[in-house]
Amino acid sequence: MEDLVSDDPTTPRSKAQLYDAFAASGKALASGKRLELLDLLAQGERTVDALAKAAGLNLTTASAHLQTLKQAGFVATRREGVRIHYRLAGDDVARLFALLRKVAENHRAAVSAAREAYLGEDGGVEVTREELRARIETGDAVVLDVRPVEEYFAGHIPGAISIPVDELADRIEELPEDAEIVVYCRGEYCVLAYDAVRLLTDRGRRAIRLNDGMLEWRLSRLPVDAAELT
Repeated sequence: MEDLVSDDPTTPRSKAQLYDAFAASGKALASGKRLELLDLLAQGERTVDALAKAAGLNLTTASAHLQTLKQAGFVATRREGVRIHYRLAGDDVARLFALLRKVAENHRAAVSAAREAYLGEDGGVEVTREELRARIETGDAVVLDVRPVEEYFAGHIPGAISIPVDELADRIEELPEDAEIVVYCRGEYCVLAYDAVRLLTDRGRRAIRLNDGMLEWRLSRLPVDAAELT
């Protein structure tokens, strides 16, 4: 027991405890489904039921993954009646998640290949956050949010129109025909914007993508609008 409380920070036992504590957090991220849950929670607070449905999990499995993330300190909860609502524990968790994805893509060839296979090509032009802000200020673009409506209400780019991607084909007439449409979704690796641009261009519309999405927009501390979901 004396080794565990030694005043010497160089003792092997105390160093091992410290690095094991770091590793415990890393282990919580060692699951694709847990990372997907973090991606969803980066868009806003959700119940276990909503997370399970969005991630394609049964309730038991979703709950187990969320408990692992909670034990690691990555998510927090609040109770409303019988419902448990989950949220990210802080912006630092969102930054860690975003950085993990970029580091993985930069250093693992398998990630780039998987990204290309998942997202595909949309043949469209990308714009940066700075370019989009300039277009919004001059009124030169229609900004289209194609995430699920609950994510839009949790927080969206000011002035953006909400048409979820699975409703876009039926609601395309709500968009002006002669405008350039800038599409965004959850983040850099979100397929919803790619699918939307493909659909819009196939219908003869001028559509381009924001080169990342709401996750990166929030982390840059750019203006965000939110509203109550009715």
